[in-house]
Amino acid sequence: MLDRTIDSYIAFLRRSVLSQTITNNQPFEANCEFESPNRNLAPVTSTLDSQHRLMVGGCRLSELAQRYGTPLYVLDETTLRCACRAYREALQQHYPGPSLPLYASKANSSLMLSSLVASEGFGLDAVSACEMLTALQGGMPGQRMVLHGNNKSDEELLLAYRNNVTIVVDNQHDLERLEVLIPKDSPPARLMLRFTPGIECHTHDYIRTGHLDSKFGFDPDQLAPVLQQLVKQPWAQLTGLHAHIGSQIFELEPHRDLAAVMADALKLARDLGHPVEDLNVGGGLGIRYVETDDPPTIQQWVQVIADAVTTACRSRDLKLPRLLCEPGRSLVATAGVTLYSVGSRKTIPNVRTYVAIDGGMSDNPRPITYQSLYTAKLADRPLEDANETVNLVGKHCESGDVLLKDLALPQTTSGDVVVVFATGAYNASMSSNYNRIPRPAAVLVHDGLSELVQKREQPDDLLRYDVLPERFQQLD
Repeated sequence: MLDRTIDSYIAFLRRSVLSQTITNNQPFEANCEFESPNRNLAPVTSTLDSQHRLMVGGCRLSELAQRYGTPLYVLDETTLRCACRAYREALQQHYPGPSLPLYASKANSSLMLSSLVASEGFGLDAVSACEMLTALQGGMPGQRMVLHGNNKSDEELLLAYRNNVTIVVDNQHDLERLEVLIPKDSPPARLMLRFTPGIECHTHDYIRTGHLDSKFGFDPDQLAPVLQQLVKQPWAQLTGLHAHIGSQIFELEPHRDLAAVMADALKLARDLGHPVEDLNVGGGLGIRYVETDDPPTIQQWVQVIADAVTTACRSRDLKLPRLLCEPGRSLVATAGVTLYSVGSRKTIPNVRTYVAIDGGMSDNPRPITYQSLYTAKLADRPLEDANETVNLVGKHCESGDVLLKDLALPQTTSGDVVVVFATGAYNASMSSNYNRIPRPAAVLVHDGLSELVQKREQPDDLLRYDVLPERFQQLD
């Protein structure tokens, strides 16, 4: 049975004003108003050429696979910019105070993405020294960045301080180290205090962070003592509060609850004399990975949060803070697809057929980690009737290296290119060299052009940091 969501989406594009330029294989721009990108299964520029082969950003996917090799991460610039503008415009429309969306770069960190989101007026959320360095070298101003983390090193704290990055204080250890590290008579460090709001939401246990049993943030009963502790510290300037309730969330009510909890914390902080201007509600909006997923739109998510924060602050007679949010997955996931080449197959009569591709858990660990689901098509036969059900498996030495279970596909042959959708988030960033397999290349597509944004690792890259002790070299 065909995936009606993707097929109807492609059909829409073929019927649209883009159809003539698509047929002529000319550059085109997608309509950002078609739908909130996080609700699409495919990038917003997805379409078919005259022979019904899949294209993204005006580039034929099977040609990209041939040119750059597989596995290959493909990112669509138009989808990325559409998602950025959806957040920015929704904040401007629904929140009467100042606002700043921050890209949660843990979803996918690169020089290109840092540069792109900076050009769209975003800030950035980093969780390590290397994520900060990547963002800074990509052109993201330090004053538009925050540093998260539950176990920050001295190196990370100093790097943030020296580059005007706001440090999100997660625990007492952060405060103790900062008090030692900040030089006397130097400008104070800009701090944002993170606390757990005690709000549950329906998502995977590993990506729930707002409930009380979490490794992140101060507990609610620690909030007042910590705020009092910081009042007269010359090295500290508390400018914001932060809370985050999880990831891949489809519910809106927990975000309304969060606004009330954060408004109470804001009132407490200001009453104690802290110049808190920023209220950071985190991210967490989900995306559509499979047809049955039904996330809210970016606009709906922002409107609920903006209205809730506005109401909560006004009911407490509080000046509206600058509203910060941290979209990651909902910004980049749908913009990405991963291309694989089909290799071997194994059929066990009356049991199952395994179709193996040239990647797997090293370039996408989410299925084996979170039991995540995806949608996939053949790049050059996306509309062909599926006549077999297979397990699409990786090449790694793990029985659990299964990318998609019970996937309906046309009969595949060795060399076919498989497209897995919505892989722009937590695929490249969580990739590994398991089995000593090099990480894939990544390309950015736009207006019929493809540009390399991440080189494919080579075997020599994996050996670069190995050191063979001299005494081993002397053995015959």
